[in-house]
Amino acid sequence: MKQIYKLLRFVKPYWRLALLSLALLTSLVFLDLAIPRLIQRIIDDGIKQNNMSIVLRTSALMFALSAVSALMAIGNNIYSIRVGEGVARDLREALFVKIQSFSYGNIDQFTTGRLMVRLSSDVAAVQRVFQVSLRIGTRAPLLMVGSLILMINTSPELALTMVPLLLVTSAVIVVYSVKMEPLFLSVQQKLDRLNTVLQENIAGARLVKAFVRAEHEGKRFAGANQDLTERNIDVMQFMSTMSPVLTIFVNIGMVVVIYAGGLRAISGNLSVGQIVAFSNYLLTTMTPLIMMTMLSNTWANGIASAGRVNEVLDTTPEVQDAPQAAPLPDIAQARVAFEGVSFRYNGDSDNLVLEDINLVAEPGEMVAILGATGAGKTSLVHLIPRFYDPCKGRILVDGVDIRDIEQDSLLAHVGIVPQETILFSGTVRDNIRYGRPDATDEEVIAAAQVAQAHDFIMRLPQGYDTYVEERGANLSGGQKQRVAIARALVNRPKILILDDSTSSVDVETETKIQDGLREIMQDCTSFVVAQRISTVLRADKIIVIDKGRVVAQGTHAQLMQTSPIYREIYDSQLGDGNGGTLLDLSAQSALRGAENV
Repeated sequence: MKQIYKLLRFVKPYWRLALLSLALLTSLVFLDLAIPRLIQRIIDDGIKQNNMSIVLRTSALMFALSAVSALMAIGNNIYSIRVGEGVARDLREALFVKIQSFSYGNIDQFTTGRLMVRLSSDVAAVQRVFQVSLRIGTRAPLLMVGSLILMINTSPELALTMVPLLLVTSAVIVVYSVKMEPLFLSVQQKLDRLNTVLQENIAGARLVKAFVRAEHEGKRFAGANQDLTERNIDVMQFMSTMSPVLTIFVNIGMVVVIYAGGLRAISGNLSVGQIVAFSNYLLTTMTPLIMMTMLSNTWANGIASAGRVNEVLDTTPEVQDAPQAAPLPDIAQARVAFEGVSFRYNGDSDNLVLEDINLVAEPGEMVAILGATGAGKTSLVHLIPRFYDPCKGRILVDGVDIRDIEQDSLLAHVGIVPQETILFSGTVRDNIRYGRPDATDEEVIAAAQVAQAHDFIMRLPQGYDTYVEERGANLSGGQKQRVAIARALVNRPKILILDDSTSSVDVETETKIQDGLREIMQDCTSFVVAQRISTVLRADKIIVIDKGRVVAQGTHAQLMQTSPIYREIYDSQLGDGNGGTLLDLSAQSALRGAENV
């Protein structure tokens, strides 16, 4: 219940519609309660007294009340739907905005599939709570209370016999409601798993096909699908027992009323009309209880989903601006320094990914980061734009601790090409100026030329206006990487991070990209994460990382003399196995440039 209460703020903008819906619902209840009394009048004052005038007038009144009730019910449905849909829209938007504020660490905690379920299925369940509550939440208790009062007014003695039955029925509903919430929570968790598997397979459909793993992935999906099916069956079976149980109590009540009321009618203490009216009020009392079962199902599902929605809304981004954080002025030098930096994922882990990192990137330097897979290269560069915060040490930009800089201000000076190239559906032009929507066509073309993307773009059917399909499906890996590099360059960053961003292009194209970067990014400090030795040959400084530690740093010539690890990497990639070298023309050019540094 507390979880739903926390979401009531989303109903506040629609309070007028909600009140109007409840007012119509309350009026509808009073009209419904008048019908049994009118039936009693038809029987006792009309049929029994053979007075057709009363029968006709009362029947006409009943018809008029029914017509008004129908209009009120329609109005209630319209307004409750508007409230429910409005709440759902605002809640989805709030979740989306919250997710956008997450740090990388928060995103690591929530898989894509889980977040998708929260934005869709869980929000829909919360929506149903508010919507059904406005349609049934007031009607059911008012009908029940009103019917009880009128039952007592009709026959106090007969009403007294119904009290134990109503108490038992209420207790059954409470028991079912308490047990259903954890069941619905487990269903949502199974749905999380199904959506995660589905999202992974849709995103990686080409990989699955390439490795002929369709059968394996089919079994994995079938397993998650079967788990969800079985859990849904368990919940539905449990819920399906409630209605028959309540029907039994309703029938027992009718038998008691007919038997006890019949005896009193025979003795002359109760009229036939009163028995019929009492029976109708009994049904009107039990009907809300049955309504409450539907409401309890909806509430149990909604409470479980509200908890999951609040889990996202209540999540605090791991990386936040410090109270004293200030905007970063235009970077004059773009000097980046790591001082005793250590880092671990998920804060509470004992395994350090980076340990005691000390390095300096002087203004305008190209710093290459080299190391084996899993050495911590990407983790290192992710600390510069504050995607994560180090657990020890500090990172300085022009002498200012980045934790004292507003995040948006810092990111405005940083351009990054991530390891996984992501393009959005839209034109090539829109993808390149994604970070600067106001960039001119000349700036877009200039960035594309430096990234060696202009030529292939011009060969596309509509050039820069060619539509990029979802995740860049109509472009090759190398083409996507070059568009991503252009996207980073068009922002005119003072700090540029290329995270293995030329792995899908050939060495010759890579060399041209580096030449272009050196020409236009002379005032930019750049970090290049690489697996290929040819990528780092002409860097001003090469950082060799092994198991989270900096084990060597210097130029290519210096490291060939001082670092066994660097020489081993060099020989494994460019050596001939006999102490010589095997280089293509582009690598030879890069090597000559490195030797001249």
